[in-house]
Amino acid sequence: MNFLDNAGIWIYFIIFFGKILEVTVATVRVVLINRGEKKIGSIIAFFEILIWLFITGTVLEGFQDDILRVIVFALAFAIGNYLGSWLENKLAFGLSSIQIIVSNNEQSHVLLDDLRQNDFAVTIIKGQGKDGERDLMVLHLLRKRIPEAMEIIHSHLENAVIIVNDVKTLKGGYIKK
Repeated sequence: MNFLDNAGIWIYFIIFFGKILEVTVATVRVVLINRGEKKIGSIIAFFEILIWLFITGTVLEGFQDDILRVIVFALAFAIGNYLGSWLENKLAFGLSSIQIIVSNNEQSHVLLDDLRQNDFAVTIIKGQGKDGERDLMVLHLLRKRIPEAMEIIHSHLENAVIIVNDVKTLKGGYIKK
């Protein structure tokens, strides 16, 4: 990394922003692989490791004489984790399941109709709760649609019990992309 020997203060910016980029990309890669997107995850891994080698090599080459490189590297690592999580949440890869526990009444029937009119597939399971008969509404949906579903649910039933889970594999059913 001889060309960076005389970079002056710019070396800290290169380390800082390079490490943030690398960790953000790594976070997205891990999520993609966990959600079954192995090919895209592997391609991203190639670029991630190139960035990692470049940045880490830059830090390791001069860290004993310049401890600030290590501090900048560690700070960027922490920020990169935060940004990677934020970005992954915005991209919302994958599928989820929402379960809604509601009383069997007119409000729940209106909610059911509204969800279905907005292209959500809803399955109803009858159950018994502490205070009587309950309906368990189960929706499988793209993670990107969770805010839309939650808005509809809250507009009808503010006190419904809502459970959101990630789904790794889903075969069959009805999901509009």
